[in-house]
Amino acid sequence: MINASLSVASADVHLFDTEFGPHALLADASQIFALDAQSRDELARAAGLGREAVRAVIGLSRPLASAMEAPRDPPLRSLSLAVAQACNLGCSYCYAQEGSFGGKARDMAWRTAEAAVRRLFADAAAGDRLHISFLGGEPLAAREVLRDATDLAVALAQEKGATAAFSITTNGTLLRPDDGEFFERHGFSVTVSLDGIGAVHDRLRPFKNGRGSYARAIENVLPLLAMRRRMQISARVTVTPDNLDLRETLDGFADLGFASVGFSPVLRSPTGRSELSEPDFEVLLGQMITCGREFERRIAQGRPYPFANMHSAMREIHRGTHRPYPCGAGAGYFGVSAEGGMFACHRFVDDEAGAMGHVETGVDRARQRQWLEERLVDRQEPCRSCWARYLCGGGCHHEVIARGRPACDYIRGWLEYCLQAYVRLSVLRPDYFDGRTAPDATALS
Repeated sequence: MINASLSVASADVHLFDTEFGPHALLADASQIFALDAQSRDELARAAGLGREAVRAVIGLSRPLASAMEAPRDPPLRSLSLAVAQACNLGCSYCYAQEGSFGGKARDMAWRTAEAAVRRLFADAAAGDRLHISFLGGEPLAAREVLRDATDLAVALAQEKGATAAFSITTNGTLLRPDDGEFFERHGFSVTVSLDGIGAVHDRLRPFKNGRGSYARAIENVLPLLAMRRRMQISARVTVTPDNLDLRETLDGFADLGFASVGFSPVLRSPTGRSELSEPDFEVLLGQMITCGREFERRIAQGRPYPFANMHSAMREIHRGTHRPYPCGAGAGYFGVSAEGGMFACHRFVDDEAGAMGHVETGVDRARQRQWLEERLVDRQEPCRSCWARYLCGGGCHHEVIARGRPACDYIRGWLEYCLQAYVRLSVLRPDYFDGRTAPDATALS
């Protein structure tokens, strides 16, 4: 981790050290600079004097960015459709409360799905790329609506000269070979929710009768892994206090043929069960870094390693990602409930805190403007004084509103390691960043 002598509490610059010397992340520019000993010391002194003093030491000729402004009426680009607000599993931590979002289990009517797809393409222009994600509950419980919505989107994209992209998140237990053929034909990104190998998964993701779901899910997924060409298949691991052995999980899914495995910690669950606490975050960080070091070792040898979080972090740091929000929720992306309500994202379905309109009438622009103004990272505390704010974006809106920010130290620790790893890989394998040694592009989560 960072050398104590370099530690500077500053919202403008973050100093870190690697075996290749001292470096600095300039927060407002999302850029990394190599330093010599003199400039490191000058920057440490300037950090407490504000961004213009930092700029002078770095030698930038242009002013640094001031606080970002919220976008005004951004175009609609992506929808997630809760085609089935019901599920055949009984995961205790599920944000969707076993798929129903706390209400009556129900499926999306075709009229609603059609209205949602037509809403997405209503203002599409030639060259636009629009995305539809199918979620639930378990979306394959509404297979017919899913397929019909996909076919309609393809037709509308052709009519508009646009591109339609598709994804699905599934527990895998209802997958059939013909689903794989459909997903392959349309180039789906398929995310399978798997929380560990064998019994570990079964404890966390049982059927509602208490029986384990792992064997069924893997049996159904393996044929898809064998047939994939256009479609991309990834495993998504929800991390709780009960499945913190990340390296074992990652290697196990890699052995099964997954080219992308991502980890997502439980920060908030409706019941409070399975939420990570401060000691858990310390273990999680150590496990993530262990996986990251293996990623570095493999990439340095020119070999892929399917650690999605690491691949995504390297890509984002390399491109200089500068995010005023953690995601597109409430901007170009909305979740659609089975009844047609539009919400800030799939996690806010049927939650008035994220209500944003209806597919029949469109986005409530006044509510959207209020949301985007309020959720801007520069208006959040303690985000505005954090060096990692434009890499993090302030954290998942749903989790922050419901629980606050218990994971900030973990996030900063992970980003600290990722910055160091980026410097090492830039020196040892610069070709990784032009994609020649990159793992499957599905390794983004």
